[in-house]
Amino acid sequence: MRIAIFTDTYAPDVNGVARTLKRFADHLEKEGYEFKIFAPEGSRDTLFSSHIHRFASLPFFLYPECRLALPNMIQAKSELVRFNPDIIHIATPFNIGLCGLHYAKKLNIPVVGSYHTDFDQYLEYYDLQFFSKFLWKYMHWFHKPLERIFVPSHETFNQLHHRGFNNLRIWGRGVDCELFHPRYDQKEVRDSFQIKEKYILSYVGRLAPEKDVTTLMTIAKQLPEALKKQVRWLIVGDGPSKQDMIKEAPENMTFAGYLNGENLAKIYSASDLFVFPSPTETFGNVVLEALASGTPVVGANSGGVKNIIQQGKSGFLCKPQDTNQFIQSIQQLLNHSSLKTEMSLHARQYAITKTWDQILGDLLKEYEQVLIKPEQIRYA
Repeated sequence: MRIAIFTDTYAPDVNGVARTLKRFADHLEKEGYEFKIFAPEGSRDTLFSSHIHRFASLPFFLYPECRLALPNMIQAKSELVRFNPDIIHIATPFNIGLCGLHYAKKLNIPVVGSYHTDFDQYLEYYDLQFFSKFLWKYMHWFHKPLERIFVPSHETFNQLHHRGFNNLRIWGRGVDCELFHPRYDQKEVRDSFQIKEKYILSYVGRLAPEKDVTTLMTIAKQLPEALKKQVRWLIVGDGPSKQDMIKEAPENMTFAGYLNGENLAKIYSASDLFVFPSPTETFGNVVLEALASGTPVVGANSGGVKNIIQQGKSGFLCKPQDTNQFIQSIQQLLNHSSLKTEMSLHARQYAITKTWDQILGDLLKEYEQVLIKPEQIRYA
């Protein structure tokens, strides 16, 4: 099976879509599949591979660190015809995704896609709600030819099904439990960031309006004074809201910038709690990484996050933007060490069941089902 993937974001981009696709590409290479990825060039490209065909790109105005590709259609067609894929997977509905959809139709190549981002909810955080009706019309048109639409969670499945999307399949996410685990030396993180407080509360993710960093900052400021003195906040990530957050940050908040690999894993492991108020996640990779690290999560009861956190077992789910409920949940966990310990064990046990090999293997089986012709099924 020869697989072509069209995406408007890919490594070294640091968002969930890019990281998931990079993990998939590594799996395909390990298993000996032939594949070709069509993606934009980045502003800091360090990744070169014969498997990747890059297009010129410009920064996207809402997301300067993300790229808006300018695909050369003739060049794309030539490369696609040369590669001769059995199936095309479209990961994003923008310029490169449109290019892939166009040639899938034109060259009669079976095409599937994945839905990663709830753009409709994003509009609210940028005061662009008036685009919502147009957005859903476009998304229906774009996804209609796809023989499968892979979604990352039951919540997203139900949302799209309610809006009339067909051929939906759940393609979950895994976590590397050998990288993310609770056994790192916590003293190393404390020494590195000069943390003397009793508790570490962390956030990992894009620092942007749609992640509801406003609620995060309010939580940090409104913790009871007695508890606030015992807490150090570690904020990992970057984005358009970072400078505003730094200006209004309380004294007990440290910005660690963008981290990955073991440096990121050590932050999760050293944290007493992971706080994640974002209500716009279709999955929430960082939540699963925290759980794998044995760190209970206090998160928004919304999107894919509500399918990951087991209420009262691996963390607490709070009403989106309900600062008081977030604070009460944080207090409950920090004031009851036995509950926090129990949740830590349950979080790790849950994460261990989410292996990438099984999840990506299931995706490839879905590809195979798409490629089986009706007459093959009839006479099998």
